[in-house]
Amino acid sequence: MDPVIIVGAGPVGLTLALALARQEVPSVVLDEGPGKDEPRLARTVVLREDTAALMERLTGTPLDEAGVRFAGWRAMRRRQVTGEITFGDDEPAPLHIAQHVLTGALRTALARERLVKIAVNSRLDTIEQEPSGVTAHTRGPQGTWWRGSHLIGCDGPRSTVRKLLDIRFPGRTAVERHAVAALRVELPWEGEALLHRTPPWRMSGPSAGEVTARPLPDDVWRLDWLLPPGKDLVTPELLLTRVRETLAGWSDGPTPEYELLDTGVHTVHHRLARRWRVGRVLLAGDAAHLLGTLGTQGVDEGLRDADNLAWKLALTWHHGPHETLLDSYQTERRAVVAARLRAADQVLPLLRGGGGIRSYVPGAARGHDVLLTDGHLGRGQLGAPGTYDGSPLAPRDLEAEVPVDTPLGAPVEDVRVTAEDGSFVRLRDRLGRGALLVVLIAPGTGVWERRHWVSAGIMPRLAAAVTALPSPAELLVAESYPGAAAHTVLLVRPDGHLVTALNGVRPADLYAAAEAAVGGKASESEEATAGSGAK
Repeated sequence: MDPVIIVGAGPVGLTLALALARQEVPSVVLDEGPGKDEPRLARTVVLREDTAALMERLTGTPLDEAGVRFAGWRAMRRRQVTGEITFGDDEPAPLHIAQHVLTGALRTALARERLVKIAVNSRLDTIEQEPSGVTAHTRGPQGTWWRGSHLIGCDGPRSTVRKLLDIRFPGRTAVERHAVAALRVELPWEGEALLHRTPPWRMSGPSAGEVTARPLPDDVWRLDWLLPPGKDLVTPELLLTRVRETLAGWSDGPTPEYELLDTGVHTVHHRLARRWRVGRVLLAGDAAHLLGTLGTQGVDEGLRDADNLAWKLALTWHHGPHETLLDSYQTERRAVVAARLRAADQVLPLLRGGGGIRSYVPGAARGHDVLLTDGHLGRGQLGAPGTYDGSPLAPRDLEAEVPVDTPLGAPVEDVRVTAEDGSFVRLRDRLGRGALLVVLIAPGTGVWERRHWVSAGIMPRLAAAVTALPSPAELLVAESYPGAAAHTVLLVRPDGHLVTALNGVRPADLYAAAEAAVGGKASESEEATAGSGAK
């Protein structure tokens, strides 16, 4: 069968290629550049804890040394600290990493993959679809035609794929602008990120009164200054003056020594593609949505696109076309991104506006600081990971379904589990392999060797039920899970989202839930019309 064609070699495209390779699906990555990324320390990403774990799992590289996990978070208004959060060793903390470092780790991992080909200096100009596959043409010194089973546009905000499909990309332009500088300097908050609103010193030039500092390795910091609405130019002289004023204000004295490494202006747009799928062609990442409200988390959502799409493409590639399964990618991911965009559009005017209700309601400003903090840390309505509660893959009317602390459709907690070979692993280590995960909650099993309990109690019956499921599945055992009683059985998707929790071994309900999670049965009409490309 033909490989999947991935257009774009940014973090999302490279992640998708790696995720497909882990599930034995070949791909061709069309990279319009030379195959390497320009080092830019002013261009960074913040990854939430589960997305960082996805990157480490795919690349096989611990990212803690390549980036910085926040030791804490500090919110300030004028000279007052309005909030402090400290992350312990076992607490989930966001990871801040330069984008070129992240793509470098992905490229290094891809260089070892036999199933991935990266075609450099290959700019797409034509897409042709038919029921059996996709043909793409790239221009360059040697124009080339490529044949694939599907084509995924991961080619950024100006996506050629989206334009060739004539998909509308409505939204708002320049919702916010930030002046950005990366510099090597010693700041008072080692390893902590800082949000400082209305700083007490006067900033030169246009100012909206907000600056954010995020640490990187080797005493490097990324500083972002929110700019007021308008198109005022940020000149090098003005930016240097702002750097000096800010550093002097934080040190309560003269400007400390620093080394300016990189600068830029980050412009935030809010846009959402009308469609993310047209036949065998799909969109992901910035080609499908723009929502970098807080300056650094747009890539995080793009990586979630890749994680959601990879296992569905893999099942389709290995087992034949399935419209419901591929359609669920757009339904799930577009709904999550749309909800975040709506939340940002509703909340940002309150957060950024002065006067009004904030002048009369005690504590309103502090509440706004909490909203911003949650957004920066990947929590709350501005930042929390999406839940696929309205998914077409969600099972219906299961008699044995019981609640646990994880809502249905949300990412599962990363608990310790016993694998089928008797080894202890983290639950997330078993994700991304194309198999459903069935997790039995069995207190006390951790103190016994697996051979003593694998053939006792309800285990044989559950093992038989797992073997009979309509899709490959792996049986795991956990001593505990938040909110789950003993003998609860969890069904988890390959991308780590909870399908259902059942009260004990219920083979019929487990089968029905597993069948729904992989899109149900593909009808003959679906197989005949898959990939028709009709708009």
